[in-house]
This record gives sequence, C-alpha cells and structure tokens, in this order.
Amino acid sequence: MINKEVEKYLLKVQKPAKYVGGELNAVIKNKKDVDIRFAFCFPDTYEVGMSHLGMKILYSLFNSVPYIWCERVFAPWIDMEEILKEHNIPLYALESGDPISEFDFIGFTLQYELSFTNVLNMLKMGNIPIRSKDRKGLTNIVVAGGPCACNPEPIADFIDIFFIGEGEEVDLEVIELLRQCRKKNTTREEFLTRAAQIRGCYVPSLYDVTYNADGTVKGVTPRNNAPQKVQKRLMMDMDKSYYPDNFVVPNTEIVHDRAMQEIFRGCIRGCRFCQAGFLYRPVREKSHDVINNQCHTLCNNTGYDEVSLSSLSSSDYSQIVPLLTKLNEWSNDENVSISLPSLRVDGFSDDIMSKIKTIRKSGLTFAPEAGSQRLRNAINKNVFEDELLNTCSVAFAGGWSRVKLYFMIGLPTETMEDVNAIPALGKAVVDEYYKNPNKPKGKAVSVTVSASSFVPKPFTPFQWEPQDTIPVINEKQKSIKEHIESKKITFNYHDADTSFLEAVFARGDRKLCKVMEKACEKGFHFDGWSECFDLQKWLLLFDECDIDPAFYANRRRDFSEVLPWDHIDYGIKKEFLIDECKKAYCSTTTPNCREDCSKCGANRFGGGVCFEKC
Repeated sequence: MINKEVEKYLLKVQKPAKYVGGELNAVIKNKKDVDIRFAFCFPDTYEVGMSHLGMKILYSLFNSVPYIWCERVFAPWIDMEEILKEHNIPLYALESGDPISEFDFIGFTLQYELSFTNVLNMLKMGNIPIRSKDRKGLTNIVVAGGPCACNPEPIADFIDIFFIGEGEEVDLEVIELLRQCRKKNTTREEFLTRAAQIRGCYVPSLYDVTYNADGTVKGVTPRNNAPQKVQKRLMMDMDKSYYPDNFVVPNTEIVHDRAMQEIFRGCIRGCRFCQAGFLYRPVREKSHDVINNQCHTLCNNTGYDEVSLSSLSSSDYSQIVPLLTKLNEWSNDENVSISLPSLRVDGFSDDIMSKIKTIRKSGLTFAPEAGSQRLRNAINKNVFEDELLNTCSVAFAGGWSRVKLYFMIGLPTETMEDVNAIPALGKAVVDEYYKNPNKPKGKAVSVTVSASSFVPKPFTPFQWEPQDTIPVINEKQKSIKEHIESKKITFNYHDADTSFLEAVFARGDRKLCKVMEKACEKGFHFDGWSECFDLQKWLLLFDECDIDPAFYANRRRDFSEVLPWDHIDYGIKKEFLIDECKKAYCSTTTPNCREDCSKCGANRFGGGVCFEKC
C-alpha cells in the first residue's frame, strides 16, 4: 500500500518503483488480525536487499505465522532520503506504508560492516531513539542478525537483541516471548532478561566490558543470569528447514533478479581468511529431490527463467551431478537456465559443464585468491595452477571465452613476489585460451583479474593478523597494474580506504559506539558506496573521539589477548583457530572436512558433514 504522503514526490526520485510496494507475492494482512508487527530492515538499497536470500526466507517464514505480519524496509537512496527529511515523512514499511515506529520489532540483517551507519540512520529516520537505553515499553524492540552479528560490539549500545547464528527458530522464539510478555504486562527489562536465556540471543545491555590500561579488553561480565557464552543456533536438518514456495517479485531491476535455491549451508574447505566458512560450520546439505522440487515450484510461482543454486561452494555439493540431471529433466523444456555461482577451480568438470550448457555464456568466475602456490597453501586454498588452467581449458572448449579471477592482496605472509604472481597467472589463462584447439571460433578471450584487500575477520584463523596499511595496499595494487602486459586482461581492485574502515569495525569493541553515534549525528550513511564514503571525515571523527582506528585494523594481536567477541560462541574451538594460524606461517595445509576431520569443534552440533559416512 503506497504511503500517500510519499506519492506526491515520487516523480522527483530515481526508480520510484523502489518505494511503493505492491509487488507480486508481497504479503498484505489486516493489522487487526495480528499480534506482532515485524519491520524487516535491510540497511542498503532496495536493489541490494531484494537480492538477498536470507531476507526472502525469513520474510516468508514470519508471514506464514497467522499472528505475525512481517513487512520490508530498505534504506532510501540519497534523493529519497532528502525528500523524506524535507517533508518530515518518517521511514516506512513497503507493505502498509506505516512508519516503522508503529512496529513491535525493528529487525536488521547485518551483511557488511559499512552498513552500520545505515542501521542507525534508518532508526533516526523512523523517529526511534538510536540508543537501546532510551527506548521504553514492549514495542520498538530493535534486533539484528547476520554474519556481522558475530562481533556485535561496535553497535552494542544500539541493538536490544542480537541473533547469533541462523535465525529461523530463534527469531520466532523471541517473537513468541514478546507476545507472552505482553499478555503478562511485563517490563521491557524483564523481557530482555528472559530473551537472553534463549540460545542464540545476545542482549548486550546485560554484559559489562572492562579494559586494560593498554586499551585491550580485560573481560566481559554477564549480569542478571545471562549466559557467560552466547552459543549460535543452527538448522541441522536442511530438508525440514523452512523454504518459501514463492518470492516477492520486484517491479524494478535488482542486482540478482532470479530465483535462488539454497543447496547447503557451510563449507568443507577451511580457507583461513574466510569468515563464512567458519561461522556456518558444519556443512549441512539438502537432498537433491527436495532441491529439485523447490526449484520447480519457485519458477512456477514467480515466473523466473533462471535458478541460481546458492551455497559457499556449489561444486562441493556431494550430489551435484545427480541434482543437475534432475533439474535438466524439466528446465530444458521450460526454458529455465541453471546457474552455479561459487564454483571452485577444482570443481568444474565435463559432467558439470554438460549439465549447465543452457546458461548464457556470460563468463565463469573462479577464485584462486593468491597468485603463488606458497601463498595459496598458507591460506589453505588447496588449489593448484595446473587445476586452474585445466579448468579454463575445459570451459574454453565448452564455449566460454570470458573468465573472472578473484584474488586477495595483503594476506598474512604475503611478499611482493606473491603479489606479482597474480598478473602472471592471468597471463597463463590467456595463453591457455590460444593453445586450445577447441576454443570458440571468432571470439577473443577476456580475463578479468579482481583484487580485494584482506580484512581480518573474527572467528577465522587470521583474526589476530594485522591488515596492511593503506599505502602498502596501494603499492601492491600499483605493482599488479605495472606487471599486466596483455590487453586481454582487465584489472579491477577494491578501494583500500573502505577496506581499512571495514577492518576497524570488523574487529572493534564497544568504545566504537561513541564514534558510531557521532557519525549518525553528522548524517553519515551508505559508507559502502563511493558516492558517500569519505575516509577523511571518518578520521576526523575518530580523532574527535580520541580513538586510533589503526589500533583495530593494523595491530597484530597476541593469541592470549581477550578479543571483543570472545563471549560469543560459534562452535569453533579457539585452539583450532590458533593452530591454523600457525600453520599459515609454515604454508602448511589442512585437508577439507570430507578428507579428514580437523577436530575444529563443529561436531558438537551432532550432524552434518561431521557425521557423514565416507
């Protein structure tokens, strides 16, 4: 239902369809028939948020409960934000057009540290006090989940409850708890105290943080019987885990405009820089029959002609060829293409290629991550150059002529020799194309080399490692550019300034809340977008708050240091992460979970790959 106040100004903004709702499969309920209203807020634009699978799952799950009405809220782009402020129109939900201040829960998904300013800005635009302590009663409960909730401390003063781990069960338990507390007319404080007893719920107001003289964390002490360690929640049986039979179909273009099907959660590989690979352990697969049925139903209900099989590494799905065979039984006849993102270099076979021949030959993407074998071993990538070249050769023979290669610079133990191996590997792929007798006729090869900057993340073996300084990252980017000789290679790289701020908030503590609050006062937003990001303004803000951001981003931490997130438990033993970090110094690899159990601790969850029969 379009907000009538907003309707007057829609012709003044770009892509007005983002702000009106009314899409196919959007859920409309009668406010009088529900007990709980949940504003699901994505702290980025509509185009980005509507592409996010987690939001699609939880939106449908919540709305499947008769007494809950979940609505979507996205961060309005700059032009729309200015109009809302100018005309005193509060931030609203798309389904009803109601201000978010009328909702019982305001929930945020935290996918990227640089979206933190949008979280606070959206609360401010909704006329909701940004600090938890200033919100009263059993309404406007601000909750947050997603991967960045693994270190909640930089925004701990603003969120009532963080959901740790996967949200399908814990979210509904907290919603039901609020419903029961309302009936008993309990206080907000009592509700939060009871919520903290639910596994997967972190209530930061119930924890006190103390610091050492050097600024490091001394300890985190719970109060009111809150747990010493907050344990993550997982969905162990993926076949029985809720999955929607339709998605909201956008009325305007979004980033990933297609049906998406989750095939498994977690990753067997253990790349030492990869946070998701550790947060979502252990690997839990869906059966191929369930995936096939869900894909077909989604396409029938949404009209999409492309299905993306979503996971951290699609070719690691143990039944990938049988699955693709089943999908092809109907997708070919119905002109639906099947895409496999997140393919590994060593997972693209003739079998897989023949099954995805319906995909438009727009290009294949692989992530060697490092140019040299020594560094690939150090980060536990377990991929070899001959595997990459062989994979590219198979792809070229199958009709592909465009390849994207993703790398990371600034990795622990990296030297300039490792850095300059990146353009050399790109050149080897170009050469492989022209050596291939079965390459596409009349097409030139195109190789895109992309280099992001390493950001040390919590719950990884590299959580103790320093990030390269901005001048060092810039020097490495320059060297790669200078060593690219072929015109067939395009080099893209990530801005070092944004990676620096990402590292600050990824490993920050509660002292950063002061910085976040001042950033909100000054109108900071969309820091993940080049149009809005300004590192110099952030540095002035840190200086104003007497905080050194390099303390968080560029400092090596001792293994004995208390980390700001040590009271959060994702099921991976700290001793295991320390051992993995030490292995990196020696460029020693660890087998993947299907080859051998590395005893990381994830078997405590009682299922998944840890208990597969090999």
